[in-house]
Amino acid sequence: MDDPRTQDIRTIAVIGHSGSGKTTLVEALLQRAGVIGRMGRTEDGSTVCDTEPEATSRGISTSLAFAPLDWTTAGRGHRVNVIDTPGHDDFGYAVDVALSVADLAVLVVAATNGVEPGTQRAWARCTALHLPALVFVTKEDKSGADFHRVLTDLQDRFGPTVRPLELPLGERADFHGIADLLTDTDADYDGEGHSHPVAAPSELAAEQHRLHEDLVEEVVTGDDDQLERYLAGDPLTPAEIGATLAAEIAAGSVVPVLVGSAITGVGITELLDHVCLLGPAPRPTRVLVGGRETDVPADPDGEPLVHVFRTLSDPFVGQVSLIKVLSGTVQAEDHLTNTDTGAAERLHGLFRIRGVDHLMAIRVPAGDIAAVAKLSDSPTRTLLARPGRPVTLGEPAWPEPGFAVAVHAASPAEEDRLPEALRRLCTEDPALVTEHVADTGQVLLRGTGDMHLDVALERLERKFAVHAVTEPVRVAFRETLAAPVEVEGRVKKQSGGHGQFAVVRVRFTPAPRGTGLTFESKVVGGAVPRQYVPAVQRGLTEAMAAGGAHGYPVVDLVAECVDGRYHSVDSSEMAFRAAAGHALREAVAQAGTVVLEPISAVQVSVPDSSTGDVLADLGARRAQVRGTRTLDGGTQVIEALVPAAELGRYVLDLRSLTGGWGSVRSTHDHYDVQPARLAARGTDR
Repeated sequence: MDDPRTQDIRTIAVIGHSGSGKTTLVEALLQRAGVIGRMGRTEDGSTVCDTEPEATSRGISTSLAFAPLDWTTAGRGHRVNVIDTPGHDDFGYAVDVALSVADLAVLVVAATNGVEPGTQRAWARCTALHLPALVFVTKEDKSGADFHRVLTDLQDRFGPTVRPLELPLGERADFHGIADLLTDTDADYDGEGHSHPVAAPSELAAEQHRLHEDLVEEVVTGDDDQLERYLAGDPLTPAEIGATLAAEIAAGSVVPVLVGSAITGVGITELLDHVCLLGPAPRPTRVLVGGRETDVPADPDGEPLVHVFRTLSDPFVGQVSLIKVLSGTVQAEDHLTNTDTGAAERLHGLFRIRGVDHLMAIRVPAGDIAAVAKLSDSPTRTLLARPGRPVTLGEPAWPEPGFAVAVHAASPAEEDRLPEALRRLCTEDPALVTEHVADTGQVLLRGTGDMHLDVALERLERKFAVHAVTEPVRVAFRETLAAPVEVEGRVKKQSGGHGQFAVVRVRFTPAPRGTGLTFESKVVGGAVPRQYVPAVQRGLTEAMAAGGAHGYPVVDLVAECVDGRYHSVDSSEMAFRAAAGHALREAVAQAGTVVLEPISAVQVSVPDSSTGDVLADLGARRAQVRGTRTLDGGTQVIEALVPAAELGRYVLDLRSLTGGWGSVRSTHDHYDVQPARLAARGTDR
């Protein structure tokens, strides 16, 4: 389908827990649509979607992958843009990107495992975005599969909107067909993956008919005309019921559950049919116009509006920008404008991406996804439109980069190229953040977990030819004076000719946290000439940055210069800067210092069953728990203040402690005095 109509486009994001079978399901969809002749295997990296070395070596998806296909059902052709997403929580940003451009989420659940931590997180993401969803229970052919147990688990966790649309014929090794509750018909599959109608098995017929009636009754309550006909005994056709069901799916009031097996192909045809017939066409997109939220309909005849939602580096093409056309229709060589910067952009050539293949695109209508090479000034999350259109996107809510490593180039030759390589890496994956910490001199690479950063560093070397070495993150400790003190700083140097002379007397007082240096001159009688007073302040600032008794920067002081002496010939700015530095060092020697450590405010979300273990672990990390609150679904949110030195691996430890169900958000809150026993050990975890 070279030129799909907007109303016939379906963009689906395949989401779920890691290992639930998402990539294998996408392979089955591609094979059933005739895109590929035989399915690849995730184990050997031969699938369409998992092609990056970082993914194949780990046997999991580590980034988004796109696999458009065409499918005809009920005599109507459709373009289905399939987006395969990672299931590992470290790559949650990729899921958020996929959901931001999808019109329907396909939540994949393994019939052998049921609802897992990644299932719950994926559901929460859909709920937050008000995105329609359907559930596909896969691996129904595997040992231990139990569809009814999984269905009950889904309904218990996610509520009554979850309703079965299919039942399995047989189970585990005997799984061989699908019972469709919408049409109240059954289909049996042969060994080649082809289906043919059959009568419902006697042991299933009663349950199937009852659930069919329940489904119809539930659906028609959303349409007054159909409800009236239903109550009057007027039969409704499956097409009429399906149209109403599609509207309820789009509204989020029904989440249908389908069942099948990607390996045997059972249920794959029905999944494609239901995506096309029940899934929503491209939905309006909410943007900001003059600071006010406005819905832009997916109108192929409207004014062009293009969302640049991902940027990546291609070894042959260079920079590639993935776009979704929100409104209008664009063609190769069209000229648009970045609505944020006003920069002019030319669409140098449009193509679609299917794994590593580039497929030429002539026109891209509203609702469709494509790629364009070498946009000059339009990074991720920008809009392209006609000049003068004041449209922008709202701020995204990406995952918190809660894990960090310090990085530096492996060789001097790579040192100059490292900053640019890191910048390009973060452009591809905005969930990565780089930060230079002045207190420690380290460059930090922050991400959502250890695997996220491991993959990022491998990509850094593979794509940008820079090998980065990691080291532990040093905590940015500071120190301040333990008590008020008044001291004298003196510089007297005479070795023939012009000498250096300066004396300052300074009264130091510890100041409130976060106030830095407060300097005041109280000198009278010209003991320190006015032109040298700034040099005293500069000298104190430099000495504080150089560190105190423990080697950490000195902060939060009130310094009053109360007296001093000078020489009309030998005094200079340099001399008074040096005298001020001597004064601070003398103050440190006399009054001593206390070490200040950064304190983070954390919100830890855990299931009820893990609350006690998590609270005990936080206590061992010197946390001050401020309170807990209960969310729906049996989740507890613990709010606490925790020393940053105790949080280095907390993201990973929390996952282990809660079996993958826990999550944490943290932000710097303040500095506080570190216990003397730890300061004496020089703690720097």
